[in-house]
Amino acid sequence: MIEIIRQCFREHFAGDGILYAAPGRVNLIGEHTDYNLGFVLPGAIDKSFYMVIAPNGTQLCNLFSIHFDAMVSFSIDETALPEALWSRYVFGEIKELQALGCKVGGFNAVVASDIPIGAGISSSAAFTSVTGIALNDLFDLKLSKMELAKAGQMCEHHYVGVRCGIMDQFASLHGREATLMRLDCRSLDYEYIPFAPDGLSLLLLDTQVKHSLASSEYNLRRADCEAGVAQLRQRYPSIESLRDVSLEVLEAHRSELSPVVYNRCSFVVEENERLLRACRALEEGDYALCGAQMYGSHEGLSKKYEVSCPELDYLQGIAQNYPGMLGARMMGGGFGGCTINLLQEDAVDEFIEFCGNSFSKKFWKELRPIKVRIGKGAGIIV
Repeated sequence: MIEIIRQCFREHFAGDGILYAAPGRVNLIGEHTDYNLGFVLPGAIDKSFYMVIAPNGTQLCNLFSIHFDAMVSFSIDETALPEALWSRYVFGEIKELQALGCKVGGFNAVVASDIPIGAGISSSAAFTSVTGIALNDLFDLKLSKMELAKAGQMCEHHYVGVRCGIMDQFASLHGREATLMRLDCRSLDYEYIPFAPDGLSLLLLDTQVKHSLASSEYNLRRADCEAGVAQLRQRYPSIESLRDVSLEVLEAHRSELSPVVYNRCSFVVEENERLLRACRALEEGDYALCGAQMYGSHEGLSKKYEVSCPELDYLQGIAQNYPGMLGARMMGGGFGGCTINLLQEDAVDEFIEFCGNSFSKKFWKELRPIKVRIGKGAGIIV
């Protein structure tokens, strides 16, 4: 990939540019906790969005996408969105940097990615992150990684139409090898947690299922959580989000909540506690205990938060009873996407074959396995 993108730059623009990369991410545990101002535990992975870039001394941005085999050009001062959706990630990032008072010049760039599209491992966040880190370096903007993460988040909000949280951009920019990051979504404080399981691997199993109800159901889950907070705030005015709610308080006022709202709220409160237990387990090198929290996470996501689907539940059920498996759960917003599995390295290939055959017989769909390793965050590639 690296040589291909460098050669492509030479062919389209002559000369050489500087190569940057920003990775996709996984989230080991902590789902639907971000918008409830709780905790998440992401890590950057060894699959990235790449950009070769060089200033051109003009006000023009010339972008070539290897994936789409297409060129897009626009002025730095342009205000109208480019037609090509993929180019809006670069256009929007520029606009967000300009909104911060940064001066960006014209450039030539080629972009490419080895992140599987649609697998829920944040190729879009990697795209904004590689653009941000490259422009920050190229034009000496002096922005911090957290400022770049916020700019990438706002790029997706304002120019792509996706009201995402900050976890994906944060993980892409702040990642370290063999390390996960416990991010506090309220304060944006974070802590690096060791993740170097000897003889264990992370494996994603992509159902390649995308259910159309995901967006509407996501909004309903947020509304249920907000309804629970509003009800509890009548008793405890200091409560601002589910982050401020303990299980004891929730149980004490269970009768005041509808069964659905109670289930949504209890999942989120319990998920934060599972995440903190998982972090303590990782710090002690207890990967079996960490895996147990992953199992609990899936149970809650499926039964209490109701964002799983038959394909995800089937894969997680197979995994939970498979020799050499330590933990497995659905990953992401739900209603499709991947399971994330923590298992013994020497069991990976047989597990892939077993799941693939079983899954295709039951659902008449192909399962896409994605082996991942926790890698470093965005930066320059020499």
